[in-house]
Amino acid sequence: MLRLPTIRAQFSEMAETAAREQMSYRGFLAELLMAECDDRARRRSERRIKAAAFPREKSLRAFDFDANPNVDPAVIHTLATSEWVKKGLPLCLIGDSGTGKSHLLIALGTEAAMAGFRVRYTLATKLVNELVEAADDKILTKTIARYGRVDLLCIDELGYMELDRRGAELLFQVLTEREEKNSVAIASNESFGGWTKTFTDPRLCAAIVDRLTFGGAIIETGTDSYRLAQTRARAERAST
Repeated sequence: MLRLPTIRAQFSEMAETAAREQMSYRGFLAELLMAECDDRARRRSERRIKAAAFPREKSLRAFDFDANPNVDPAVIHTLATSEWVKKGLPLCLIGDSGTGKSHLLIALGTEAAMAGFRVRYTLATKLVNELVEAADDKILTKTIARYGRVDLLCIDELGYMELDRRGAELLFQVLTEREEKNSVAIASNESFGGWTKTFTDPRLCAAIVDRLTFGGAIIETGTDSYRLAQTRARAERAST
C-alpha cells in the first residue's frame, strides 16, 4: 500500500485536477489506482536494484558513446531491452581498464532489474572466495543454488587475478548450474586468448569460455582509456 502522506498528497492533487477538469468519480478513482500501481512498481524496482548489490550507480544515459567509438550505441540499447536475460543468454564485455566495461555491466544489470529480473553483481575474486569458504563449511551446494536462482549474474573484473585450480573449478560449477537457463554477464580486461593466465588448466579454460560465449553477445570496449583521456584533458585545461 502507499504510505499515508503519499496517499494524502496524491489524493489532494488529483481532487484538484478532477475539480478543474470536471472528471467523473469513476475516472478520479481510476487515476488514483494508476498512481498507486506506478508507485508500487517503482518501489519494486528500487528493491531489485538494491538486492543486486551494485557497488555504485551507473546508467546508459551517462555512458559517453562519443568518447568510445568501439561501443555501438544501437547494440547496447538493444541489450537494454533485457531480451537476452529473458532467453538466458550470456554477455561478455572485454576491454582494457577505463574503457567503460564495468559501467556497461552495471548499467545493463540495472536495466534488467528495472525490467523485473532478479540480478546479482559480484567481483570474480569475491565470488570465488565465497565459494571456497562455502566448500570448507560444507554449504557449497546451497551457495551454488543461491547463485543459480538469480536471472542475471554479473561478474566483474574477471581476469585481473590468477585463480588456482580449486577456485576455477568452483566458478565453473556456478557457470554450469546456470548454463542455458539463466544469464551470466562478465566484464574482463583480458581477451579470451589471455584467459589461460586466470584459468591455468587449458581444458577448464576452454570449457569456461564456451559457457560464457555460447549464443551470447561479445562487446569489445577497446584499449584506449577514456578515463585517462578525460584526466589529461582536464589537466591541459587547468594549465592554460
